[in-house]
Amino acid sequence: MADNADRATDLLEQRMETALAHRRLPDAPAANDECEECGGEIPAARRKAAPWATTCIECQSIRERKAQAFR
Repeated sequence: MADNADRATDLLEQRMETALAHRRLPDAPAANDECEECGGEIPAARRKAAPWATTCIECQSIRERKAQAFR
């Protein structure tokens, strides 16, 4: 028999799956190959994997760490 915590977990998983299924990635590639944060070149592998990327991997990592710190 499922309790409230199990039902809540199931509902959360369902909503997460729906949100992920409906997310949209940017269609257009970034305008240039230069990182908007540091000005360095965005590596070709990153541009291929994420053509919309406007930052290099290092700068994106810094952005994500800062965003997590403010949560």
